[in-house]
Amino acid sequence: GDRIAYIDDTATLSYAGLADAVARFAGGLAALGLRREERVLLLMQDCIDWPIAFLGCLQAGVVPVAVNTLLTADDYAFMVAHSQARAALVSASLMPTLAQALKQQPHPVAHLLVSTRGASMPDSAVLNGLPAHELSTWIKAQPAAQAVDTAADDIAFWLYSSGSTGRPKGTVHTHGNLYWTAALYAQPVLGLTEQDVCFSAAKLFFAYGLGNGLSFPLSVGASTVLMAERP
Repeated sequence: GDRIAYIDDTATLSYAGLADAVARFAGGLAALGLRREERVLLLMQDCIDWPIAFLGCLQAGVVPVAVNTLLTADDYAFMVAHSQARAALVSASLMPTLAQALKQQPHPVAHLLVSTRGASMPDSAVLNGLPAHELSTWIKAQPAAQAVDTAADDIAFWLYSSGSTGRPKGTVHTHGNLYWTAALYAQPVLGLTEQDVCFSAAKLFFAYGLGNGLSFPLSVGASTVLMAERP
């Protein structure tokens, strides 16, 4: 539990701290009324809050839709509508772009959870009047929840394709997908161990970056360095 799981631009987080935050995040989603297999948009820079939010969704059976942080408001408007996201998990620095997206069309987003690592909470005008919570403060106030009983072939998360042949495609991944990429690649091919410190040039919203910075190191108890900016 004392081993360092994550180091970002602002803080470090132990495995015990990660487990507690993930359980509280899952409990908080239930308190907001989110139900199993409902989608939430995950639009965050790489920081400690990213794995907490992603794993907290999985623990609650809620489906995070992890999206590229370099897209336009038009792209996010499409993804919110297409995924029917009920909530948005967003870095404060990206909130103005998301706000533009949410103004473009009717949308089902009812809650905002805002990560303020390295930034300040957006003002009420930017938040469009939606209920918003500062993430770290909100997590501490939530009850810890046990993991729901998901199966290997249950939907775990979505990632969007690049859209090179038209609109991006929402690609569905299962809980088993996340497990087996770590079991079949991270350990036997990369040879990762708990003594390793990992840094991924590919960001967490990319499928390979998600392995590099989340499932691969966590599967062996390694430490991971996250950086919000471009490497």
